[in-house]
Amino acid sequence: MKWGTRYGPEFVNRLYGGVTRNITGPLRFICFTDDKTGLSQGIEVQPLPRINLPEKYEWTPWRKLSCWQYPLADIEGDILFLDIDLIVVGSLDDLFAFAPGEYCVIENWTQKGKGIGNTSAYRFPAGKYEQLFEIFDSDPGKVLEECGIEQQYISKYIPNQRFWPAEWCLSYKHDLVPKFPMNWLKPPALPENARLIAFTGRPDPDEARAGQWEAPWYKKFYKHAKPASWIDDHWR
Repeated sequence: MKWGTRYGPEFVNRLYGGVTRNITGPLRFICFTDDKTGLSQGIEVQPLPRINLPEKYEWTPWRKLSCWQYPLADIEGDILFLDIDLIVVGSLDDLFAFAPGEYCVIENWTQKGKGIGNTSAYRFPAGKYEQLFEIFDSDPGKVLEECGIEQQYISKYIPNQRFWPAEWCLSYKHDLVPKFPMNWLKPPALPENARLIAFTGRPDPDEARAGQWEAPWYKKFYKHAKPASWIDDHWR
C-alpha cells in the first residue's frame, strides 16, 4: 500500500524488483494506492480499499486493515503483504510454503514472547478472517480505544498466529546495526539466511545506504550506523 508523499514510486518499484528476483512461479504484484504516477510496468494498480477510519487515523497504519476485507480485488488464496520500505534479500518461496492457509507474521522484535506480530510483512488467506475487518469497520472507535496499533488488534483477534523463523525477517535497527559503541566501528552486516529486512521508522533504506540516521542530537550516540553497502545489491 502507498499513500501520501513520504514514499515515492521508487520504493514500490524497488520492492517489485526485489520480489520478482526472489520468487518462482507466476506472480501477481498489486499496489493499492491513491497515486499510481511513476509505477513500473508489471505492477497491478488498485485503488485504496474502503475502510471506515476516523479522520485522526485516516493516514496511519490502521489503513492496512482494509486489506482484510473480502472480496479484495478478486484475490484468492494466500496473500503476502509487504510494507514498501522493506528490502527483499532472499527467496520468498519459503514464506508461502510455511504453514499454508494460516496467518503468518513476523514476531515483533521489541515484544518477543508476548504474542505480538509485526505487520511489516505478513501472509493471510483471503476471506478467512474477513470479520477482523468487519468488526473494526462497524465500530472503529471501540477497537481504537482497546488497541494502540493495528498489529496489536490483529494479534488479539488471531491468537493462533504463526511466526516465521526469526532469521528470515529481520529488523535493520534491532538485528543488523551493531550495539553501541561498535555501531561507530562496524557497518551493519547482512545475515546469510535473511529473506526480508524491515526499516521501521527511521532510517529508510536510502538513508541506511548512505549511513544517515535522522535523530535528536542526544540520541546520536546509539542512533548511528555506518553505510550499508549491501543495500545497493538488493534495493534496485
